[in-house]
Parts: sequence; C-alpha cells; structure tokens
Amino acid sequence: IAVYGWLLLSPYYLFILQLTAFVAVAGVLGILAWIGYTLATTPPPKPIEEIEKEIEEELKKLEEEAKKEQESQQQPSGESKSQ
Repeated sequence: IAVYGWLLLSPYYLFILQLTAFVAVAGVLGILAWIGYTLATTPPPKPIEEIEKEIEEELKKLEEEAKKEQESQQQPSGESKSQ
C-alpha cells in the first residue's frame, strides 16, 4: 500500500491511476465472465418427479431385501424346531 501511495505521488500518477482502473474493470468483467461460463456449462438439475421415482424404487428394493432377510432368518429356526 505504501508503494502504491508513493507511486501516486510520483510523476507517473496518471499512468498508475489508469492501470488501477484497468485492473479493477478487468477483474470485475473476468468474474462476470466466469459466472456466465459456469451458468452456461452447468447441466440443469433433474426434475423433482424423477428424483421421487428413483427414491421410491430404492425404497421398494430395500423393503424386498428386508423381507428376504426376514424369511431366510425364519426358515433355519423353523427347520431346527421340526427336527
């Protein structure tokens, strides 16, 4: 900051101010360009309906697996009682 202040008091103050303004404007425009590029290249999110369908399918699979596990646990205990 001290060097910048000293340069503003030097005979090159006009060039330093122009350079500062250019860097500030270029930085703002660069950030806006980056945001625009990100928005343009990001794919749209899935509709909520598709996400709900996927969740329902996963829940059905988990319920079926839980039923199979319960049935498999009940069968060995049932066989040992009959013998």
